[in-house]
Order: sequence, then C-alpha cells, then structure tokens
Amino acid sequence: MLQTAEDPVTLEKVDQVLVQLLLELQSELSFRFVLDEIHKQLTEQLSVKHFLPTFSFLGNLIKAAPTVSQSLVTHYVPLLDRLCSALLFPDEALKGAVVYVWLQLLGAPGGSAAQSLPSAVRDRVCNVLLKTLANASSPQLLRYCVGLLSQLVHLADAVSVLMNSLSCQVMCDENEDILANNSQSLSQNQDQQPPDHCLLPLILKKLLLSGDENLQVTSAKCIASVLVHSPSQYSAPFINADVPEFLFDRLACSSNEVLLWSAYSCLLLLTEEPLFFSQCHSVYGMESLVRSLKESLQLTNLEVPKQGLLLLREILERQPASVRLFPSGAGFVAVSEVLVGGVSSSCLLVATQAASVTSALFRLDHQSRPVQYEAIIKLIEAITNRFVNLTLPSPAHLRSSGRMKRSDPSSQALRSERFLLQALVCFQSACRLAEECASDPVLKENTFTAPYKHSGAQDSLESLCQCLLRCCDAVWIPTVIRMCERAPSAPILQNFYSILSSQFTLLPSLMPAFANKLASSGFYRLAVEHKGLLCAGNRNPNLNASCCGFLQKLSMCLLSQSDLPSGSHQHDLKEVENLLLHNLPSLCYRLSEWPSVLCEYQGPQAPKYCLVIMLYLALQQGDRLLPDQIVFSNVVWLLRSVQEQGCVPPHSVLRSALYLLALTQDKSPSLDGASLNCISKALSSCQSFSSLYFHHAALIYFMCRYPELAEKFAAMVLELWLTKEQDTNTGPTLADTQEEKESRADERSDQKTDTETMELLSVMEKYPAVILTLLDMVCTREAPLAERVLGVLEVLLGGQRGYNINLCTKLRPALLQALQRVSVVNTDHGFEQEYSAQVNSLPLVLKLLCVTQASDPPSSPHYSNMEGVHFKLLYHVSNIAGRLKPIKTESLLPAISYLYCCLSLSPAHCTDRAVSMLLSNSGLMDQLQTVFSSSSSSSSSATSLSPSACPPLALLCCCHLLLSSLITLQRVHSTQVRKSITWSLDTAVQRLLTQKRNTDSLLLISYLRLLQALLDTDLASEVVCLTSGPGLVGLRPLGVEDGALYPLGSRGAQCLSIALSGLLLQKHELLLRASVNCLSSLLGFLQRKSPATAKHVVCQPWSRFLLHSLLSSGQSCLLHPAILRFIILLLQDSGTPVLREPDLLQVMEGVERRGVKELSKEAEQALRLLLTQIQSRDLLPREEHKQKVKNMIEELGEPDESCRHSQSHDVLHVGDVPLCLSDFVL
Repeated sequence: MLQTAEDPVTLEKVDQVLVQLLLELQSELSFRFVLDEIHKQLTEQLSVKHFLPTFSFLGNLIKAAPTVSQSLVTHYVPLLDRLCSALLFPDEALKGAVVYVWLQLLGAPGGSAAQSLPSAVRDRVCNVLLKTLANASSPQLLRYCVGLLSQLVHLADAVSVLMNSLSCQVMCDENEDILANNSQSLSQNQDQQPPDHCLLPLILKKLLLSGDENLQVTSAKCIASVLVHSPSQYSAPFINADVPEFLFDRLACSSNEVLLWSAYSCLLLLTEEPLFFSQCHSVYGMESLVRSLKESLQLTNLEVPKQGLLLLREILERQPASVRLFPSGAGFVAVSEVLVGGVSSSCLLVATQAASVTSALFRLDHQSRPVQYEAIIKLIEAITNRFVNLTLPSPAHLRSSGRMKRSDPSSQALRSERFLLQALVCFQSACRLAEECASDPVLKENTFTAPYKHSGAQDSLESLCQCLLRCCDAVWIPTVIRMCERAPSAPILQNFYSILSSQFTLLPSLMPAFANKLASSGFYRLAVEHKGLLCAGNRNPNLNASCCGFLQKLSMCLLSQSDLPSGSHQHDLKEVENLLLHNLPSLCYRLSEWPSVLCEYQGPQAPKYCLVIMLYLALQQGDRLLPDQIVFSNVVWLLRSVQEQGCVPPHSVLRSALYLLALTQDKSPSLDGASLNCISKALSSCQSFSSLYFHHAALIYFMCRYPELAEKFAAMVLELWLTKEQDTNTGPTLADTQEEKESRADERSDQKTDTETMELLSVMEKYPAVILTLLDMVCTREAPLAERVLGVLEVLLGGQRGYNINLCTKLRPALLQALQRVSVVNTDHGFEQEYSAQVNSLPLVLKLLCVTQASDPPSSPHYSNMEGVHFKLLYHVSNIAGRLKPIKTESLLPAISYLYCCLSLSPAHCTDRAVSMLLSNSGLMDQLQTVFSSSSSSSSSATSLSPSACPPLALLCCCHLLLSSLITLQRVHSTQVRKSITWSLDTAVQRLLTQKRNTDSLLLISYLRLLQALLDTDLASEVVCLTSGPGLVGLRPLGVEDGALYPLGSRGAQCLSIALSGLLLQKHELLLRASVNCLSSLLGFLQRKSPATAKHVVCQPWSRFLLHSLLSSGQSCLLHPAILRFIILLLQDSGTPVLREPDLLQVMEGVERRGVKELSKEAEQALRLLLTQIQSRDLLPREEHKQKVKNMIEELGEPDESCRHSQSHDVLHVGDVPLCLSDFVL
C-alpha cells in the first residue's frame, strides 16, 4: 500500500499501523523483514519517485524503535548507499523524507549508530548533504538538512569531510527560488565566491542571514561545534567567509538568549585565530558586542552575559596594540558603562567576569585620546562599592568549614574570594595604567580634552590617582586584611602588596601621611608575617617580590621623613635603599624567628641590618614588632658581634640601633661595662654625632643614664635637642629691643610650657647632673641657645618646689664660677663696651641667679647665715650692678632683682652683713640714684628726654623694692650709711594722687612699698634723703603740724590718705594689700608725730564713704583680709565716729553666711583680731551680739602662725619683676 496508495490520509494511517504493529511485535525478525523488503524494492526499482511514503515510514520506524538504527548501520550498508543516492533525486519532498531518515538514524539515543556508521557512507552522506543543503529551497528540507548537519558536526571525522568540501565540488544547476517565510536562497550570489572556498562556512553564513531565528541559532551552534574540534584548523575558512561579521550583526539585532550565547561562543573560538584581528573583525564588531552585552545584562539567564563578557575579555587581551579598538572617547565610555553594570550585577560570577574584562580594558593601548579618566574612576568606584555585599569569611567559619568551602566551588564565600582576587588584578591594572599615563606627558596633561572639562578635576590623571588612593585606604585594605586574616591567599596578597607599592608612585605628596598610617597600623608586621608564612623555602616567588617591593617603598618613604641631617640625608637614603633591595628577598622569616637571626654570630651582617632598620621604622610609628627586652639585648649583641669581627655598621644602621636602644631601655636591664664600651666606640666612630641624633627624649635619658656615655655625648645631645626645638620655635634674641623682649616674655609666661621643656625637666629631675651641663651651656654657647637653656632652667626652678629641696644649693657653686668667669671677661673688655656674643651670658647668668634665689625653699640651710657661696654671689652681683651703665638694662634688671630677693627672702637677723656690704657699695647707690633721677626727670619733662633715657618700668620697680628692703634692714641693724640717695617725696605723693590712672599697677605697688618703708622709719632713714615741696608742707616758715610731720606735712598727709583710700577701691590684689599696709604705716607715723592729725585724717567724710563703698561691694570684698585690716585700722581710735554698730554687724553677718571654715587663713587672722577689738572695747553692747562675737572667736580657735610664714618666701613674677610676698603680708 505504501507503493500503490496515493491518498495522504490513507498513507499516514498505513504508516502508523505498520509502526505500531512492529512495536508490539518487538521482533528482530520483523524489523529485518521490513528492512529486507525496503532494500529489495529499492533495488528492483530504477527510480525512487514513488518511495516517499516508504522513506517516511522508515524514518518514523527508526524514531519509534531506535534499535533499528543499529541494525541498519551493521547489516544494511547497501540500503544506506541507496538512501544516499536517493538524495540526488530532484524532488525536495523526497529528499526531505530521506534526510529525515538520516536525521533519525544518526540521532538515535546513545549515538552508537552514528559511531558505527561506515566511514565511506558517512563521507558520502556529508558530501550529498552539503549539495542538498546548498540547493534546498523548501523550509522542511532546509530544516531537516540543518538538523542533520548539527548532528554530523559533533563527529570529528564528519567535520573534516565537511570542511574539506570546496564550493567548486558542488555544482548547482537548478534555479534557486526564494525561501518561504522570509528565508533566503542558500545559493544566492554563490557565483561571487572564489571557486576554492569551503562550502560549509558559506552555507552557515547564509543561514545566519535567514529570517528564521531557529535557523540562525542552529547555524551558530553548528559553527561552534565545528570550531570546537580544532579552532586553529577551521577558524580561517570561517573568517575568510566573513562569518564573524555576520555573527556580530546577529548580536546587534537579536535578544534571543540561545542565539546570543551561541554567537558569543562562536566568536570566542574565532578569536583564537590571529586572522580574526588582522582583518579587523574585532574593530567592526565592538559596537555590536557592547550593545548586546548591555541588553544581555538585563536577562534572567546570567550565562549569556558571562559568555559575552568572556568574549569581550578575549578581544581586549588579544587585540594587537597597533590597532585601536576605541579611537574616540565615546566608544570607551560605552564599554565602561557596560562593565559598570556587569560589576554591579547581583551575580558574583558575572561581576567577577566583568572585573576580569575591566583589567584587560585598562591596557594603555585601549585608551582613547583624550583618556577618559572619569570613566575609569567610575569603574574603580563600582568595583569598590561591590565589596559591601561580599560574603567574607569570619574566623569561626574559617575554622569550622574551611576545607568544605575550598572543595565547594559554588560556596558564596569562595565566590567572594574569587571576585576579590579578580578585583585586585583589575585595581593593579588601573594603578599600572596611571603610572604609564604619568610617564607620558601627552596623556598626563590630556591635551585633547575639551576645554569645558579642564575646569573640573573629575577627568584628570590626578583625580584618578586620588580615587585609587582613597578607595585603597578606605575599602580595599580593610577588606583584604579581613579576607586573609585566618587563611592568607598568596595570589590575593601578591596583588594587594603590588597595589600598595603603586600608591607610592602615583601621589608622592600624600605618601608621607599614607606611609605613617600603614606603619602605625601594623603593616610591617603584616608583610613580614606573610613573607615568612608563604614565601619560606622559595615558595611563591611573585608574592615575595611583591612584599619586598612594598616594604622597600614604605621604608624609604618613612626614612625620607626622618629628621636626618641634610648633609648625609641623600647618602643614607641610598645606602638603605641598596641594603633593602639586595637583602629583603632572602629574609623570609616570621617575627618569632628574628631574634635567632639577629643573634647569629656567623653569616652576613647585611640581612641583620635590614631587620634593625625595619624594627626602627616600625617602632618609630608605634608598632613594636618584638618585645622591648628582646630588641634591646639583640641590638647590643649585634653591635658587639659586628665590632668583634672588625666591621663598622653603616651610618643608617647605627642610627637605627641607637634609636632602638633608647626607646627600649625602660623595660631592659642596665648595660654592663663591656656593652657600654662597645656602644661608646660605635658612636665615636661616627665623624659627626649630630648625624646620629634623633629628636626624642628617650635619647637624652639613655645618654644621661650611664655616666660613661653622659661624659662624652650628653652635652651634644642636649645642645641638639634645644637647637632642634629652637629651629621650630625661635625665641627672642638679645638683639631685640627691650620692649619686644618684655612683650615676648609676657606672652611666654602666658603659654603652657612646651613639650620639649617638660621632657628636659623630667630628665633633670632624674639625673641632676644634667643641670650643670645646661648651666655651662648658658655661659659658653651663643645667645639664642643660651637664652633657650635659661628658659628651661627658669621653668625648672620655678616649679621644682616639693621634689628637690637642695636643687638650688647644688646650683650655686656652678653659678658662682659662671659669674666669676663672666666678671673676668667683662672686666677685661670693660662693662661699657660692646664685644663678642659671649657678653650676653651676663644677663642670662644674672637672671638664673634671680630665679634660683626666688625658688630657693625656706628650709635651705644657707638662710642661717650669709657665709660661703651665697655671700660671694651677693658680693659679685652688687659689684656688677654698680659698674654697669644704666642703659644695660638687660643685665641691670636681673642684678637688682637678685639683690632685692636676697634681702627680702632672708630672715632679718641673717642680713646684717649683706646690708652693710650693699650700703657701702657706692657704685650700687649711684646706680639707684641714676635710675630715680632719670625717672623723676622723665615724669616732670617727658617731652625733653629721649625714650632711651627713661628707665624701664621693670627696672624702676625693682629699684623701689630694693631700696625699701635696704631702708627696713638698715633700721633693724643700725647699719652705717656712707652714701644716701635723694628721693622726691613730693613727686611720689603727687603721682599717687593725680596720676594713678595713667600709672602701671606694678609701679604703684613699688611706690607704696617704698613709702611704707619710709613711713615706718618716720621719714628719717639715713639711706634716703627725702625732698619735699610746697605742695606737701606749705610755705615757710612751717607751722607746728607741718614741722612735726616734715617732710610730709599735714597737707601731704591728707593727700596721701586720700590717694591710699582711692587705691583701696581697686580690684588688684597686690595693690590692695600694698595700699592697706601703706595706710597702716601712715596712721602709725601720724600717731607718733601728730595724734590730732591722725584723728583728723581718719574722721574725714571720705573715710565714711570709702567704708560704705567697701561694705556694699559684696561678700567676697567684705571678707577680704585687706578690707578686714582696714576696718581694724578705723577701730584703733576709740573716739572715731566712722565705724558704727550696723557696720560691724554687717561684717559678722557676712561671716555667718560664708562660714568660718570657708575663710582663708589670713582672713581668719584678720577676723580674729577684729573680733578681739570689738570684744575688748565693748563696741557691741547687746548681749546677743556679744555672744555671737564670743562664739566666732571660739570657732576660729588659736592663732596659727604657720600660715603667716607659709607665704613669706614665695615670689610672684609679674613680667620681669619679682615680688616677694613677704613684703605684702598684712
């Protein structure tokens, strides 16, 4: 019926019945019978014209019963030959049926039939199939042929036959028709191809041009299947047939996932052939590839963009440098935008692939002109931002499941690690690109950048370098450290350290801060441990080289910042660079192994020097790679072993060793004699110790700790310490004007003591011998340094109370020698001549003497007499003060200050010889007279004198204070006076009365102190010859009262009383005290000379107004010791109406509100005296008030004299004027 029936429906039913029947029988004999019958019919018939139903049946049978295919290829080879011949029949329907048979035969499950097919039959099938496919016009035949071809291309032998079939072997005589359903004729324009072209690529290229997407997919798959067998053998025919061009075109206009993936795969295989690039297919297809990648990243099947990115990477990596892929910036920006999307993909595998492509994109020859730095920055930032979502291993996870993760490629942690590795490779490529651009002036300046872009910094090489550094510092470093914390990876660390090394080249200006941060964060420790762990035994040489490069650049950057002397700086840097370059690769030791390496006696010393330098640089940034004791002992051992071998360590190594010894000495045992001798020899071997110096207090401690070292090096270290500090904070010199020096002194007193000075104070406290060294520097060094030393000693002496009571006593012999030496030099040259800078040591020594005296504790034994050093110092200073010119105020001021402090701080019974010596010194008395005369002249005729003729304020104050002490002590000891001083009492009173607002408070205080001393002697001291005027005593002849009060006079007494009362309203502490004391002395003088005048002065309305003002000034003013003393003065005259009962009650109420316990000791004493007078004179008659007075007295307790003496030897410095508080005790 298959041969005779013509009805298609009948034929279909017969076909189905036969197939079903044979399947039910499942008999080999039945199958063979059918095959034998078909073969018989084909043999008997000369034409296959009517065999279409038979071939269709055979194909369906093979499809339903795959075992039939095996029988065909093994027992019915002649039948297969007949099937091949049937393909030559012109009927395309028949051809389709035959191809269908071959399709089912070769596609049988298991593939055994295809493998067992005789080679001759297979080769014939290939040739006939190509001829059929080339001339096929019906869609069904075309579909069957393509399907059969897709099966044959999986067979290597079949592919060989197919690819060796040239177009000239297949002649198509029939006319071609247009394929239905938008398919194109496969043989169209075939005559345009060269006669020796391989036919298969031409056929597949035409399939790519068909409108059928399935044919396009199958064609792409066939191309990939052919190329897989041998890309090097089969790529050229496809490339010569321009197949890559058509594949790229398919990418540009299709979104089919299978087609895209297949096209990517084909092109990926074609890129292995250099011809692909030489014919510029990569340039032609780049735009299409980028466009398709952009679309594929939106697909759900992420295998497609992965394959596309892989293709892009291969093109970027294989593209010859001579042919640019991105001649314009637009193309580069487009591909960079696609890669940003790929890196940002939610799939880590896609992101990893995109990062790999990015590293290839960062080749210099792929950069457009101008270079698109902004696009590169966006790529770097996109990769960096991806780190946020990485699954980094935690330490616990690494311990519990590290092995499982390594064996499971799909684990998220392992994917994260792979992405990190690829990202590091990409980042390193970006750094390399930046370095290459920096070395090319055209790329560095980006000459062809549009003018509007030059205004911003986003599209410049500098912005790229800053981005690399910023991302590296903020994200990459923490991420890599965390990733490698428990399981360090050699590839990751290799790229990581290379990246860090690159930063030192890209932005040199920012590297000092970056290097400090790295070193202080433990990167020496990190790199050393990684070298020792992963590079020992010649393992991972690339990682070793990367670590060595990083350590060398880090070390050189840190050394370049060190305070090396300018003369040896470059030499030391070169020396260390060579040392590290040649020895770091061999130092693959962990930190725990370093001590044994340092202590090796034999072997080369250079590796040990490298270890010392790294220990020094790490410690300099606060990272202690080894315990201090180990470092200290190992460095000492190294110096001794080097010296025993007759070697001399390099200069930089010796400086590093000294630094390590100094900074690790605290926790280390003291050095023995041999070690000290070794260190001393090593330091002495250097021509200039300043080249070994480093500015750290530990060096001073180290040198001063051992007398053997201090004797040789302490003075040099101290001088360098002070000189280094002075360079950064230059103080005043003696060439400055006096006003500038006073201003700077005031500023200096207001500033907190600098760190360098505090360090020196600590050293001097621990090692007092340092003070003598500094004192010698005051006298022997140049003025700026000597001034700086003096400032240090002033701070020391000003704050040393409580921890070294004999400090001043130890200083005095050295000060005496210094003063004698200065005196001799001044005597030789004359005190009135200008000569070398050494004369400047005179004011410095005098200042130091003044500070020493002011800082001397009252318990010092020298206060018991004026013998020995103390008296000799006083003698020399008084002689110098008498011989100086008045204009030499820089020396005269400290000399007068010292003399004043000596008299005021010494107990009165110990000063007889001192006063006698000073009063007999006519030069000193003349000096004081000159100062007073100049002051008087300047105040009376200020416009007629030059400023240089007027004595400085501080000098005038000190002279007043010294004269007041001389007056007081001369009266105590009744000392003979050889020469008196003339002083205008009239001028002093007028200044206090009318010029106090324009007069400095310090000068007012000194005037009051001098007036107090004079009033205590009833204005009749032999030391001072007072002059008066009509303004005080009136016209002659003098009246009775004026005569009794001469030279003050009654009018002068009233003027002085009014002036003192006005000063009581001031808020200045010392001025208030001096005013009350002077008022007390005035009233005492008036009581002794003219009691009526005393009453008259006290009872003035002004006194009542003054008292009211003081009582209304608040509780703090009311209970001030000076105000309480003033109230007591008003009570001394029982008949005075000034003080009333409410006033006394107001005082008592103020005491009750504050509380007796809250009062100062001095206020307690004044209050006790006031209450005692109230009680004894019955000024509060009411019983309740009397009881209050009694209770307060009992609460105050017995008088405590210790408080009166506790402040008697304190000195308050106001500018350059010392004020002995004992002169202002109430």
